Amino acid sequence: MSHPTVILTDIEGTTSSISFVKNVLFPYARKALPAYVAAHGQEPEVRRWLDAVAVEIGGACQDALIVETLQGWIDQDRKHTALKALQGMIWEAGYRNGDYKAHFYPEVAAVLEGWHAEGKPLYVYSSGSVPAQKQFFGFSEAGDLTHLVSGWFDTEIGGKRDAESYRNIVKAIGVPAAQIVFLSDVVEELDAAREAGLQTRLLDRLDDYPMPRTGDATHGHDRVENFQQITV
Repeated sequence: MSHPTVILTDIEGTTSSISFVKNVLFPYARKALPAYVAAHGQEPEVRRWLDAVAVEIGGACQDALIVETLQGWIDQDRKHTALKALQGMIWEAGYRNGDYKAHFYPEVAAVLEGWHAEGKPLYVYSSGSVPAQKQFFGFSEAGDLTHLVSGWFDTEIGGKRDAESYRNIVKAIGVPAAQIVFLSDVVEELDAAREAGLQTRLLDRLDDYPMPRTGDATHGHDRVENFQQITV
């Protein structure tokens, strides 16, 4: 198989630790939701997503119930587009206030810089909203990394375990699927990408997965433990 020329990467568990998202970002958004909705709930971009949640849970309802629903979805780690959009808005305030910086594994920034210098385009595909992705790369422990990214995709293009989503991404990028390698820690996502014709690499980081995933657990995807082991 030829070396890929385009990289498509996940974030959580791939470039960055699962624990940062679960233990820092999620609790921050959960705690901030009531005050954020009270302060910004009538702004059109916020209202749009609150109304989308209201429709899903049965129509007209008080914002307090919407907030309670959203907090429940955070606890369930539900990949809902409205939740991800609202979380992104809240996280932006946290980044700008200096409450935290986005975690990246130590080798990632240097590897991404190397690919960029070689002219290898990098795209991001995450369940987090595109604005949240840009914040993550923009306020990282390694500084602003957004200049390394050629494009961003979230669940508005489709679910990450659906092969059609990757076909849509291939069309958007405009190169043959076989020239793109998708990096993720989730084998079901990699299965969907492979079905769409992409190359794949399974990130199996010890910090996130103390029991190495080998043999059948890889679903036949090439396994790597860090970005330095990825050849493009």
